[in-house]
Amino acid sequence: MIPTEGARVWLATGYTDMRCGFPSLSLRVQEALKHNPLGGNLFCFRGKRGDLLKVIWHDGQGACLFTKRLERGRFIWPTVQGEAVTISSAQLSYLLSGIDWRNPQETWRPSRVG
Repeated sequence: MIPTEGARVWLATGYTDMRCGFPSLSLRVQEALKHNPLGGNLFCFRGKRGDLLKVIWHDGQGACLFTKRLERGRFIWPTVQGEAVTISSAQLSYLLSGIDWRNPQETWRPSRVG
């Protein structure tokens, strides 16, 4: 479970190389976004195709890296380049569900597996 209580959620605009792990992504947070990756906030990164999302979070004891891939569709992402955009925890829930967090409407739900 991703803790959003009291933590700010940041979206790293543009696309990110999804081969990166926590060390590379936290370095990007520190140098490009000018934030502390160990401060307890959540930082979200999207791949070039738009169907893969990585979230990094440091809980004070260790680093967490969450990954989600959409089976269909793409994650809605800001078009501003080189900056970070902050969203609410409710908007993060929409984002992780594949719903447009700017205008919440369910886009598609799988009907079966396989």
